Amino acid sequence: MQVLIISGPVGVGKTSVAHEMFDQLSERDIPHAVIDIDALGISWPFGNGDPFNNQMAMRNLAAIWSNFAAAGATHAVLPRVIETEADLTPYRQAIPNATFQICRLTATPSTLRHRVTQREHGTSQEPLIARALHLAKSLEHSPTTFTVDTTNRPLPAIAQEALTKAGWL
Repeated sequence: MQVLIISGPVGVGKTSVAHEMFDQLSERDIPHAVIDIDALGISWPFGNGDPFNNQMAMRNLAAIWSNFAAAGATHAVLPRVIETEADLTPYRQAIPNATFQICRLTATPSTLRHRVTQREHGTSQEPLIARALHLAKSLEHSPTTFTVDTTNRPLPAIAQEALTKAGWL
């Protein structure tokens, strides 16, 4: 099993790139799953000391992974922020015996601010802008197999570059 985690700051395009990867891998008949890790953790209340509900997301990933594997998936694309090497441990537990790569998407601070402003219109807008700008800097030191810039680039080109760098195309 090959796993590609799509990491990067808020607003960089992790989920959009993952969905485009689905299309490109499907066109090439490569058996895969795209699993939105953020969606697997949307529940309340969050676990104690778990501000992004990662424990719930990882329990759900472990619970559903066998279904994708049984259906023949040989590749998995997982959009989610990876800040430290320790963040990878629950992924390795949820998808045992897999080979992991991390693609860190990047964008300029002005691009991140614009994207978050366009996407978020409620009370979370300002905190998400601050988080995006913080992550853009802090992720420079995060576990990364390769990077792909998303600034002013079309989605198909971004996904194709990442899949090529991963060795999947």
